[in-house]
Amino acid sequence: MTVHELVAALPAPADLRDRCRALALLESIVSVPYTADHTFAVDWRPGVDLAFMRNGCGDRYAVVFDPAGVLLHGFDHESDATPWREEPRAHWPGLLDGLPASLAHYARAEEFLIEGFFDATLCAWYETGATAWQCGPVEFADDEGDGADWLFDLLTAADGVRAFADYAEGSYERSVDEEAVAAVLKGAPLDRRTVAALSADADFDTVATKARALGHPVQDS
Repeated sequence: MTVHELVAALPAPADLRDRCRALALLESIVSVPYTADHTFAVDWRPGVDLAFMRNGCGDRYAVVFDPAGVLLHGFDHESDATPWREEPRAHWPGLLDGLPASLAHYARAEEFLIEGFFDATLCAWYETGATAWQCGPVEFADDEGDGADWLFDLLTAADGVRAFADYAEGSYERSVDEEAVAAVLKGAPLDRRTVAALSADADFDTVATKARALGHPVQDS
C-alpha cells in the first residue's frame, strides 16, 4: 500500500476531522500518565485545525484542516521514500506535483520542517470543492513503500473501535472498554462513566477541560 491506495481509503474531510479529534481525546485519556502520540489543535492557525501524530521513533504525520481544503502528509523514517536517502535531501519524485497553491504554503510551515526541509515521505490533499483525495504522480516498485501501509491505520480502519482498542493494548498494554471507545468516536457527550471505563488513572475534570477545548460535548452530571 502506498499513497495511491491511501487516497482511496481516506474518509471525507469532515469525517476525517471528526476521527482525528476523537482519537486525540481517546488517547489523552488512555495514555495517562504518559504523553499521547496523537494530538489535535483547534485554531492552530486562525480558522485552521491541525491533527498531529508523533510516535517517538522518528515517524509522524500531520493533517491540516484549512477552509481551502485538507493537506495530509506523513514521514516514515525507514521507508524507501525518506528524503534522507540521499544528500542533499530530496523528495521522492512527484511527491508534491499538483499540490494546489491554496495548500502549498503548509509545506513551508516551520512546524513541518527539519533543518529547513519539508520532511515527508507521502503527501495527499483534498481541495475544497473537489470530489476526491489527490496525490502526486509518485511511482514505486513492488518492494518499495512510503509509509502509507501503516502510518494512517487508525484513520482509515473500517472498524475504528477495534483499531483503537488494538492500538491501546499495543502501545500502553491496557485493555479498553470498546463501548466507551465507540461513544467517543460517535461524538457522544463525554461523561464520568465513559472516562472511568477508558482509564482508572484519568481525572474527569482534566479530561473534560481537554474535551471542551477540542469541541467535544461534555456531560458534567
